[in-house]
Amino acid sequence: MKNLDALIVFTRVAEMKSFTQAAESLGIKKGRASVVVRALEHDVGATLLHRTTRTVQLTEDGRAFYSRARDLLAEAEELRSMFATSGMPLRGRLRVDMPSVLAQSVVIPALPQLLKAHPELELELSSTDRRVDLVQEGFDCVVRLGPVVDETLIARPLGHLRMINAASPGYLQCFGMPKTIDDLLNQGHRMVHYMRNFGSKPAGWEYPTSDGYKTVMLPGTVSVNSVPAYHEAGLAGLGLIQGGYSSLLAHIKRGELIEILPDLRPEPLTASFVIAHRRNLSPRVKAFMNWMEETLRPYFD
Repeated sequence: MKNLDALIVFTRVAEMKSFTQAAESLGIKKGRASVVVRALEHDVGATLLHRTTRTVQLTEDGRAFYSRARDLLAEAEELRSMFATSGMPLRGRLRVDMPSVLAQSVVIPALPQLLKAHPELELELSSTDRRVDLVQEGFDCVVRLGPVVDETLIARPLGHLRMINAASPGYLQCFGMPKTIDDLLNQGHRMVHYMRNFGSKPAGWEYPTSDGYKTVMLPGTVSVNSVPAYHEAGLAGLGLIQGGYSSLLAHIKRGELIEILPDLRPEPLTASFVIAHRRNLSPRVKAFMNWMEETLRPYFD
């Protein structure tokens, strides 16, 4: 093999199980990806991929080759950057996923500073509220809020994001300003219900006690299944909400929301930086992880 480009194309196709998606993520034509992989198979003397009209799967030889190829690419990246100083600009493509509200309220407004320092960095930022598959969808890293339950992934906690209680001024004019948990019940307050899947039980209103955190169920006329919709419902005065300080701060500064019960905030939410393999820590990934930690620091408890 004359260079590592073929290995990069092959591993991306293997991970995404699609020549089309792999080519798009690498910025090349689908036909080019197919030609490169066929040439690689001819070079090594083995069929590495099973191709069908619907999907692409690794062969037995392909699985063994893929494992070694991943290690080799990681070592090549480390070798290329072994003499690089921390102040050197980053270059190349970095594919990241994170929750949509975090991207909109915190990360995207801060991106100009990052890209000014690293003008040759190409960032592909996916912002969704679903659990993406790092390997199959070709992500270098993701930022997740809450527990990371997949034991096959490597997670590094970045910090604990402050959570707050909030309501719109119009809502508080109707129902009054609660000062205790009893007020929530006695004053007839209602909350916007959030549920990931409709039909499941709403989480309830979370508050701290001497024994940890507990919840009380408040009535509500609106249920939503996305965080942006949850925040919009609070802004519209449809009920009390509990959300991340980072995502609600701009609304509070503009007077669109008011923080309530500041001494009874919900449990902070763990923010984690997640990769599929320790060897994925390229200089780009390491630098982005450090930048994310600094960007989120003002919102940590």
